[in-house]
Amino acid sequence: MSAARTWRVLFLPGDGVGPEVTAEARKVLEVAGRRAGASFEFDTGLVGGAAVEATGVPLPPQTLRAARRADAVFLGAVGGPRWDGLPADRRPEAGLLALRRALGVHANLRPFRVHPGLAGASPLRSEVVAGGVDVLIVRELVGGLYFGRPRGRWPHPSGARAVDTMAYCTGEVRRVARVAFGLARRRRRRLASVDKANVLETSRLWREVVEEEAAAFPDVELEHVLVDTCAMRLVQRPRSFDVILTENTFGDILSDLAAGLVGSIGLLPSASLADAGAPAGGTRRSPGLYEPVHGSAPDIAGRGVANPVGAILSAALLLRHGCGLEAAARRVEGAVWTTLAGGAHPPDLGGGSGRPLGTAELGDRIARAVETGPGRGEGDEEALT
Repeated sequence: MSAARTWRVLFLPGDGVGPEVTAEARKVLEVAGRRAGASFEFDTGLVGGAAVEATGVPLPPQTLRAARRADAVFLGAVGGPRWDGLPADRRPEAGLLALRRALGVHANLRPFRVHPGLAGASPLRSEVVAGGVDVLIVRELVGGLYFGRPRGRWPHPSGARAVDTMAYCTGEVRRVARVAFGLARRRRRRLASVDKANVLETSRLWREVVEEEAAAFPDVELEHVLVDTCAMRLVQRPRSFDVILTENTFGDILSDLAAGLVGSIGLLPSASLADAGAPAGGTRRSPGLYEPVHGSAPDIAGRGVANPVGAILSAALLLRHGCGLEAAARRVEGAVWTTLAGGAHPPDLGGGSGRPLGTAELGDRIARAVETGPGRGEGDEEALT
């Protein structure tokens, strides 16, 4: 595939620190694109609380139309206490869930690493993270409790009764399992499918379908792990995992736990894909949604101290999965880890030398490393995400 094309990227900065960190991701994306011989056409739209303020709804129709026209959608963050009192369908988070569902991005990839040069930032003992940790969580994103019906709240003799429904069908499990097995095949060929099959009917179906799908991937070692056991193992033996496959709610919780192991949620990127495994380029695929894992952090918004690394690493995932520019993705990742291991660090990470760098300053430092660094980044190691 030729890199010499223009990629249309819709930026949705969102709320809180979203505009600050997406600005740094865009900066790095432009530099990486130039080095790869690719160019980007950027557009900007409203989502979340910013959209509520401007239009009255968290996902305006014009934003959704622009998202469907784009090659990729890049999101900052949504939400904040300012909008907590709104009805559920007008809260900022409703816009994000509606966007995920509308784009059909069913496979959410959340890689997390404890880089050998940054092991001191992890709260785990040095012997637990010695040599580094590299795990990929694949989270089903458009099913389960977040989207199941019935859903609501009704009067009850004791006051009120609330219901959320966890629901999955065979097809929903199969398609995300296929993505996870395919990614495991490109990594260290180990897949842990996480469920609660000793209690939940949905988890029993999940386990059955994953077992069926495993037959097509005999070279990938499969194990089933209960979600509580998985949480304990992530703390005690994180290096025992390669790829973790799990449903929506469990994936949300486990990936935040993973952020704690790394040392900061500000370091974690994500990619949400509808056509995972399909080649980038050629026939137009559904746009992916790329975003840092962290929230809007309204308490530090506007101060220029938010950690841009999760957003910048999300830009690397966009290059890899959205554009098929593997070398450019590795260059960005290499620049991030080289910069951080060299002592530059955001305020929330600590462990670096000298004063912490602000959002734009750290973004500039990483962009320069992308511009001047080696072609592939981090030596010649294989990309594991």
